[in-house]
Amino acid sequence: MQTIIFLLLLFLIVIFSILLFYKTKHKRVDRLNSGECPSCGAKPRVFFDENTQRTFKQDVITTRVLKNHGCSGVNDIEYRCKVCGLKEVYSQSSFSNCGM
Repeated sequence: MQTIIFLLLLFLIVIFSILLFYKTKHKRVDRLNSGECPSCGAKPRVFFDENTQRTFKQDVITTRVLKNHGCSGVNDIEYRCKVCGLKEVYSQSSFSNCGM
């Protein structure tokens, strides 16, 4: 009986740790997509020029598509932070029109 309870607790701990891993991974990707660095916390800067009445935005995160796997495939996207030098690669599904 003790073995069954131990295995059940171990199974639940493993399931919750996997869910926590995916939650933190998606949270990092969401922060990178919004333009904020998850490592150093740098955010994009917004400047307003009174002379020309224009707003300028200086991005902190640069993105680059490494591989594009077609219409129904995923894109491998590299994110780089200009402030701290963070470099991460994530695969994201592409919802683009394929000319159909």
